[in-house]
Amino acid sequence: YRDFVWLLVCAVAYQSGIAVVTALAAVYAEQVLGFQQTQTMMLIFMVNIAAAVGAFAFGYWQDRIGHRVALAVTLVGWIVMTLLAFAATSAALFWVAAVVAGLCMGSSQSAGRAMAGAFAPEHRLAEFFGLWTFAVRLAAIIGPMTYGLVTLATAGNHRVAILSTGSFFVIGLIVLAKVNVARGVAAARAAA
Repeated sequence: YRDFVWLLVCAVAYQSGIAVVTALAAVYAEQVLGFQQTQTMMLIFMVNIAAAVGAFAFGYWQDRIGHRVALAVTLVGWIVMTLLAFAATSAALFWVAAVVAGLCMGSSQSAGRAMAGAFAPEHRLAEFFGLWTFAVRLAAIIGPMTYGLVTLATAGNHRVAILSTGSFFVIGLIVLAKVNVARGVAAARAAA
């Protein structure tokens, strides 16, 4: 199941970046751009709406283009989002970054889970999705901890920390290139 293993490594990478965005976007908005509590609440609300739209719309699109390509497109979107957030000196550009984050959040989550399901032998679904959940939970520790360490090492520079978050998506994209969907699906079917 080497393609599933590569997918897990990919997931730890890109989910680490997603964990930073979900846990620390509000902190970044307040510390770097001076968002007030009302603006922060609207930001979180908008990101969640965009995530729902992204998951719904992208789900149909990924059925046409394939899970791997769909995930790669969303990882590129995440990289664009981190560059926008890094470059934002006003609220307007950060709002654009937030919408991109929301769209990518829903779509990357659905693409990754769909691929994990395709690589899981039918009689081992619980085991494979348990490993998937472990990868996501591990990422929830690695991402925010890395952001915090970068912020600490740079004397509180949140811009550098958000830029470093983009490296998780780049790593995920590089590792995703090692995933062969046809081989992973064939391995799952052969085990059935």
